[in-house]
Amino acid sequence: MRICPAIGKEVNVLAQIKISDLTFCYEGSYDNIFEHVNLQFDSDWRCGLIGRNGKGKTTFLKLLTGAYEYSGAVTGSIECVYFPYTLPSPIPASQTTMELLEELNPDYELWKVCRELDQLLVDPEVLNRSFHTLSGGEQTKILLALLFSGENRFLLIDEPTNHLDMEGREKTARYLRKKKGFLLVSHDKWFLDQCVDHVLVLERQTITVMQGNFTSWQEQKAKRDAYALAENERLQKDISHLREAARQAEGWSNAVEKTKLGTRTGGLRPDRGFIGHKSAKMMKRAKNTQHRMEKAAQEKEGLLNNLETVEELKLFPLTYHKERLIKAEELSLFYGEKPVCQDVGFELRNGMQLALKGGNGCGKSSILKKILGEEIESRGELFIASNLVVSYVPQDVSRLSGGLLDYARERGLTEHLFLALLRKLDFPRVQFEKDMSCYSEGQKKKAALAASLLTRAHLYIWDEPLNYIDIFSRMQLAELIRAYRPSMLLVEHDRSFLDEIGAEILEVGAGIPQNKT
Repeated sequence: MRICPAIGKEVNVLAQIKISDLTFCYEGSYDNIFEHVNLQFDSDWRCGLIGRNGKGKTTFLKLLTGAYEYSGAVTGSIECVYFPYTLPSPIPASQTTMELLEELNPDYELWKVCRELDQLLVDPEVLNRSFHTLSGGEQTKILLALLFSGENRFLLIDEPTNHLDMEGREKTARYLRKKKGFLLVSHDKWFLDQCVDHVLVLERQTITVMQGNFTSWQEQKAKRDAYALAENERLQKDISHLREAARQAEGWSNAVEKTKLGTRTGGLRPDRGFIGHKSAKMMKRAKNTQHRMEKAAQEKEGLLNNLETVEELKLFPLTYHKERLIKAEELSLFYGEKPVCQDVGFELRNGMQLALKGGNGCGKSSILKKILGEEIESRGELFIASNLVVSYVPQDVSRLSGGLLDYARERGLTEHLFLALLRKLDFPRVQFEKDMSCYSEGQKKKAALAASLLTRAHLYIWDEPLNYIDIFSRMQLAELIRAYRPSMLLVEHDRSFLDEIGAEILEVGAGIPQNKT
């Protein structure tokens, strides 16, 4: 606040966060994650942070909080707060949610948290329940309510949708659309479009800040890429012409130079000075042409530095000899006496992509596990075709460890194809030699997806495969599925992705697939 001389009253002054010459690399690493970054943004923006896995999105957020040492400067008159919170481990089973909130922020005000929960359409009664018993979606919403109950802070929200089902994402998007003052990392295009008014994009060579949502940035990016490709084509032609001109000029120069030692003509000696001068002029012309060609080549290279290419992936599914792969009729699953889903019915046929939809805890993952052979008590009918080869990607890959090539060999994969596929998913080569336990969650998930894609199978079962996967890799995967139409059964909450692959949707509990193609 400050006193406005014109009216003699206090008025809000918009705070800005300014980044000057920011350079950072992790200790022991020789590669800078950020180098001489300069940008600024207003503290009332609803800003989306977009970039490939491994580009440093989480690192960027942590730098804004001062968690790491760096060169350069980050200035602003407002506190930056990172989300998700670091939770105590383990959380006692008897600890209520309210007790946990007090531990995370002793100064929080209960009425403000309840106000935020009401906006998130969450019953404040959950505060009296054990946090341990809440679903991942409920936990996320409660912690978001705690986050937004504070004031005069700029919020750094890192992938809040990973534990939210489709309905939860809709509610959270509506909630965030009414807020301001945050920088949000998300790989869900639909979610970003619903709740941001600016985007900050970590591109290949630059950082772009612009007004709008993901779709508006994507449209502008497509225009810039098309212009870069057209200019690149023009420059390639210029370089070809310049190369030919340089070759001719150099040839002419050499030919003239040789006449200095020629025979007499009419008893006169050749004027070697004149011939040498003429040859030098031609050589200078050749050198100038060469310089112009090198400059055009550099310009061509610069044009394409920021081009975000989405390389084509390939899939080699097996074809099952019968049409029906799986059929469920009035299928109910139980853990002990507790039902997790009831009266589910569907039929999965060759070439069909079926997505299970429903709230957190409705039994979607349990259905997948039952099909995969896990011992889960059931009632009703579940038919699984005999000798069906299945490729599975689990929801949680956080425990992956060991060498990348060992991981490939354990799954019977061709090592060089596995690494080549990871490169197409923009997996940095420097990561190939590291232990997988050091990978980010997105990199672990990419390794699991690459292994699945290289496995020849009749059916691909993927449980929330896109958690932590960047937007550009999601586009690659969608294009792959559209091109090869493998038989798939998946749980996924990214509605844009499901629309793009033309998946049929099964509401778990309703048992009626809804064709969304």
